[in-house]
Amino acid sequence: MSKRTKTVTIDDFYQLRLTKIWRYFRGESFAFWMICGYFFFEYVRPQSIYPWLDFLPWTQLTVMGALLGCFTDKTVRWVSTPINILIIIFFLIILGSSFLAYWPSLSYEQLEFSYTWFIIYFLIINIVNTEKRFFIFLCIFFLASFKLSLSLSLKWAARGFSFTDWGLMGPRGFFQNSGELAIQMLVFWPLAWAFAHFMKERASKKWYSIVLLMPVTAVMVVIGASSRGGQVALLLQLLVLNAKAVFRPRVLISCLLAMSVLWAFLPDEQKERFENAGTDRTSIQRFLYWEHGLDMLNDHPFLGVGYFNFIPYYERVYREDMLYEYAELPHNIFVQVGSELGYFGLSVYLVIIFYCIWKTRIMKRLLKDDESNRFPYYIFSYLNISMFGFVFAGQFVSVVYYPFLWIHLALFVALINCVNSKKKEIRV
Repeated sequence: MSKRTKTVTIDDFYQLRLTKIWRYFRGESFAFWMICGYFFFEYVRPQSIYPWLDFLPWTQLTVMGALLGCFTDKTVRWVSTPINILIIIFFLIILGSSFLAYWPSLSYEQLEFSYTWFIIYFLIINIVNTEKRFFIFLCIFFLASFKLSLSLSLKWAARGFSFTDWGLMGPRGFFQNSGELAIQMLVFWPLAWAFAHFMKERASKKWYSIVLLMPVTAVMVVIGASSRGGQVALLLQLLVLNAKAVFRPRVLISCLLAMSVLWAFLPDEQKERFENAGTDRTSIQRFLYWEHGLDMLNDHPFLGVGYFNFIPYYERVYREDMLYEYAELPHNIFVQVGSELGYFGLSVYLVIIFYCIWKTRIMKRLLKDDESNRFPYYIFSYLNISMFGFVFAGQFVSVVYYPFLWIHLALFVALINCVNSKKKEIRV
């Protein structure tokens, strides 16, 4: 790192002095450039928005570049944490389940969905190892998500906040479907809200106003995405966030008023979908998926029916309970993991989630009065709200191998590692 780069302080970052932040980024390592490039191409997806850019496999190239860059970046050190062990065990269970699956060839064809995040997780936690790097990396996450939330909010407003069957949709990729788009906003808005709170007394009023738009537009997209699961998850996030104060008369009245406003804001067609929840064909089919998914788990408790074997197994064994021409994944993250990976896979998956929630609470408590770690404290304060959004919404969609949890874990571990660089007594 050059001497000019070293003159850029963390306060320059907190005040959003873009020129100095860019100067720092230019002086960073090739590995850090590449992992940021990966995040940009995976989340912003300019290659999907502008087809003329889609002439190279950008995400694969940036991952390979980050991997090679690790050998030349002298700051990269192996980060040790129980999460690493759990993720490795989970991946080994996937391999074992694939080998013993009813249709192993189908499992092998889908292994890319698991080993890709396995590699990316380890690249992030080992490369994003300083507070400045974490700040830049998180800002790329914010910018990519804000691009989606702002453009889609404006699109929804332009059509008069009206209802459509497909809701709001993102660019081709992980966030194209309205349900997955809603989850991205659910994991985005709490962290953006934390960021806005942190910036309120540090950045200019203009910057604060812009930053505040991030959580606001994210919530708008959740409402406009027409995903019932996403909207219920948003409500539950707000209840968890205000759990300690929700029964105070003033807070309770405010919450009821906010819920009334949100309900009034929903299009009539979306209200009708809630009123029909549990009785419409989509809901009945999902109940059948969950019921028979539990049957698969109990009938194949060791390693399930096989990684990504839920659909062919369901079509073969439970054809009489198919209300559509083709079966789908079970629309529930725990049913998906349990039915395909058995009790072993489900247990490890649950331990990963609960460990992250537990450790986040500990970090928030440890950093509460630490003035030297205010930025990490604010992020840790809302990190679990982000996790709850994923878990709550995950009861209605099959997103086990989407980026939501794995990026969350990478940010969680990387942030603890950044704190560790200043407070060696805190262990991951």
